[in-house]
Amino acid sequence: MRLGPATKEHAVDARSVRAKPRHLAAVSSVLAAMVLVVLNTAIANMALPTIAQSLQVTPALSIWIITANQAALLMALLPCAALGESLGYRRVFRWGVALFLGATLMCALAPTLSWLIAARLLQGLGGAAVMALAIALLRQVVPSQKLGAAIGWNALAVALSSAAGPAMGAAILSVADWPWLFAVLLPFGLWVMLAARALPAVDGTARKADLLSIALNAGTFASLVIAAGVITEHPALAAALLATSAIQLTLLVKRERQKESPLIPLDLLRSNSFRISVIASVLCFAGQTAGLVALPFYLHHSLGQEVLMTGLYMIPWPLTVALVAPLAGRLSNRWPTAWFCSVGGICLSTGLAGAALWPLQENLMMLVPLTMLCGLGFGLFNVANNRSMFLSAPMSRSGAAGGMQGTARLLGQTAGAVIMTLLFNLFPADSAPQLALGAGALLNVFAALISALQGRRTATNHDVESPLTLMTK
Repeated sequence: MRLGPATKEHAVDARSVRAKPRHLAAVSSVLAAMVLVVLNTAIANMALPTIAQSLQVTPALSIWIITANQAALLMALLPCAALGESLGYRRVFRWGVALFLGATLMCALAPTLSWLIAARLLQGLGGAAVMALAIALLRQVVPSQKLGAAIGWNALAVALSSAAGPAMGAAILSVADWPWLFAVLLPFGLWVMLAARALPAVDGTARKADLLSIALNAGTFASLVIAAGVITEHPALAAALLATSAIQLTLLVKRERQKESPLIPLDLLRSNSFRISVIASVLCFAGQTAGLVALPFYLHHSLGQEVLMTGLYMIPWPLTVALVAPLAGRLSNRWPTAWFCSVGGICLSTGLAGAALWPLQENLMMLVPLTMLCGLGFGLFNVANNRSMFLSAPMSRSGAAGGMQGTARLLGQTAGAVIMTLLFNLFPADSAPQLALGAGALLNVFAALISALQGRRTATNHDVESPLTLMTK
């Protein structure tokens, strides 16, 4: 049965009577699609040196294999969210998976770097639809009181994929050439396409896409990502690109300001709860990324660890996230999410600061509980913050909330990588990783404080509208 726009708000109640197998198939298809996208990213990152050597290109040029994918994700997240609301989440989600699979096949067949970069760009466009609409689809499938648990499942899938990606990539490269890194994903992706038929077919609003706004959005984020990539080698070019990005963003905001459902969700950002969740997410991901990028350099260069041992010391972080996320999802349905975010931010900050300050040369095993503390903090923060973000948005704007959540994450990750790059250029290689760990700790202190401010506003000023109020607007 296809549901029209007028009945969207009651979709969860209608779904509660559906057969359990279909319910499980719908949830599993969304989680599997997230696994597909995250695995692809983790494998490509790990295999970059091997691909560069095989294609006979410099390491600097090979970075565009990553940059193209990241730029496409940022350019397409908000437009994919808008298309999902207009045409229906399931339709755009399946289109995204199909585009991702076609681009993955192109990656496996790529004979040159230019071909591979173009394919990775298309992969990013397809992956953006998955990332933008995943939680919006879960929100259609599970009842609202279980949304926290569903977000926990999503975080579990992402964490396990992040942890398994490097090992999976290394195993494939030990027996086959790099194109098989992409080819092995194709059967899994076909299964995702088939399983996605179990998702609810909810009609969209049929709003027409504003092509000029989409172009301005793409230009804003493309300029931003390219500027981040060249900021150390070509600062003047980076400054010009940042100015171009700011101008396009200003024009986009002015164009979208008066719209009922703007491409950049200005309507949602007027809610203190949503706005604070977005800011805290950017800060948390920036700090986490700075830490994740700095630790391998610290272990390898400063502490003299081999590549295998460096990888092993990194595993406790994502594994702890995987263990904590489902529990955090269930508990965030019962306790204030601002409290979870604050505690999570402080735990992550403490773990990063401990890794920067502890004399690990004397006892390297101390890094294990410190990285586990980082994983605990991120698991608590991310699940609770995402739940707060989505419940601050009406059901009809779940796609926009998902697009903004993905954009905040990628902006934070980009900022964290830029911080690491700048520190490497300003300080000696032996001290830069520890400084980056300290910077990551400071950013997460700010994330925790902002989340605490959200809890205080909710408790004293009642400034944040309840999800029920928002959904009835």
